[in-house]
Amino acid sequence: MGPDCGTALAVPELHALLERWLQRADVDAAYRSGASRVLVLVGVVVLAVVANWGAKRIILRVVKHFIQRTEAKWDDVIMENHVFDRLSHLAPAMVLYSGSFVAFPDWPGLQNGTRNACIAYMVIVVAVVADGMLNAVGQIYNGLPVARTRPIKSYLQVVKVAVFLVTAIIVVSTLTDRSPWGFLSGLAGLTAVIMLVFKDSILGLVASIQLTANHMVHVGDWIEMPSRGADGDVLDISLNTVKVQNWDKTISTIPTYALISESFKNWRGMQESGGRRIKRALYLDMNSVRFLRPEDLEHLKRIEILRDYLDRKLEEIGTGDGDEAVRVNRRRLTNLGTFRAYVEAYLQAHPKIHKGMTFLVRQLPPGAKGLGLEIYVFSADQVWANYEALQADIFDHLLAALSEFDLRVYQQPGGADVRALSASAPSAR
Repeated sequence: MGPDCGTALAVPELHALLERWLQRADVDAAYRSGASRVLVLVGVVVLAVVANWGAKRIILRVVKHFIQRTEAKWDDVIMENHVFDRLSHLAPAMVLYSGSFVAFPDWPGLQNGTRNACIAYMVIVVAVVADGMLNAVGQIYNGLPVARTRPIKSYLQVVKVAVFLVTAIIVVSTLTDRSPWGFLSGLAGLTAVIMLVFKDSILGLVASIQLTANHMVHVGDWIEMPSRGADGDVLDISLNTVKVQNWDKTISTIPTYALISESFKNWRGMQESGGRRIKRALYLDMNSVRFLRPEDLEHLKRIEILRDYLDRKLEEIGTGDGDEAVRVNRRRLTNLGTFRAYVEAYLQAHPKIHKGMTFLVRQLPPGAKGLGLEIYVFSADQVWANYEALQADIFDHLLAALSEFDLRVYQQPGGADVRALSASAPSAR
């Protein structure tokens, strides 16, 4: 009330001064009043332009220079998000708001309209500044170690929605010169429509809270969600979507609430465990399984990692009783059992196999594809390329070692096998 009264008292004196100046300039008396108002309006506009120039060219440069000289990084982030640039837009609006009292003293309707427009503009500027500050807060937070497990992007987006919603209500109520509570009461009657419009955002907010609280998904996790065509690293978790970069470098976008309502696989446990599972089987021809003969034992004892095993097993079996002509009358070593022991010893000695996790070499039930010998161990190297190379090296070696035990791998006959059988068969007479 005080500043408005002071301005109102100074306005007649200002216009009287301008009219006297116009009188000395020989301006016709009929045009002096209008000309003085035009001069005041031009002066207000010029002051607004000068305030805008001063805020951007002088004050803003001084602030940026000061920020660049400080060692702190948070102020640089605020400057990168154009918070101070946006804030400088308040200067001309404040000049126009104050100048409306002087420019339109006899037109209260135009004066109120100008003031309301300036207030609405300043509210929008404040909202844009708040948006920049929220972006800066998110960027600063993302630089902290906790950001990987506790992302706040979705919460910041909720705050942004609230800020712009309140801004829209204030701007509309200001321009229409009505109380904002009237609009809020009207919005309350449109609750069903609002719930429908913001359905995804509401579901996304609830899902984001659950994902964060339960540590279900973090940025950088490898997730697999076949129903959404996603298999790769999580790039971003926002209020409405989760972006996943698949291994073929495509981007899959998943609704945030889908991670709560649908099933998916998160490979983070594997990455944090220190090992990556190798589960693969060799399928052997059961017709190649047999007892070992004395000459076989002498040959296999030349394999260093099998010597202790063979000595221990032979001592355990002993000479025994029974007719030597019938081989099943005594316990005997088989080429398959000895090969299984060799595989265990080979993997135990391998430097890239994790010794502190599940370690199994087991037989699978016999079937139409032969007898499966499954390797169930964990690689100490979790990098995908290294993991695949390790698997290939292990099975390359084991496939090549089968012949030392007189075992054959099972393989379904192909075209070359059929042609070879046909060529070896006696010709029909």
